[in-house]
Amino acid sequence: MMEPKLKSGFWVAALVRRCGVHNVPAMVTSKGHDSAGGVFVKVNHLNGKAEVFSQARKGDGSLVWMCSTGATPVEDREADAYILRQKKFDPDIWVVEIEDKQGRHFLEAEVETDI
Repeated sequence: MMEPKLKSGFWVAALVRRCGVHNVPAMVTSKGHDSAGGVFVKVNHLNGKAEVFSQARKGDGSLVWMCSTGATPVEDREADAYILRQKKFDPDIWVVEIEDKQGRHFLEAEVETDI
C-alpha cells in the first residue's frame, strides 16, 4: 500500500522549522517542484565533512531515507559534487542544508544504511 505523500515544498518547510526549533541552521539551497520534487538533505558537520540523505524505497515499497554518500561522512566538496550530479539528472530537486556539529539530520522517518 502506498503511503500518503506530502507536497515537497510543505515537507521541506517543516524540516527547516524542525531544525529551527533546535536552534540549528537549515536553509533551502535549491528549490525544486513544489508538489513533487525530490528532496535531498545535506548535513554539514562544520568540520569539512558532510553527509547527503535521499529518499528510497525498501523491497516492500515503504519509503525510507538513506545516506547517499555512504556510511561515514565525506569531504564537504564530495557531498556538493554528489548533489550537483543529482541536479544534472533531475534539475527539479530540493536541497536542504543543515549545519550541525553533531551531525543530526532531523529526519523523522526511518533512516537505512543498507537498502
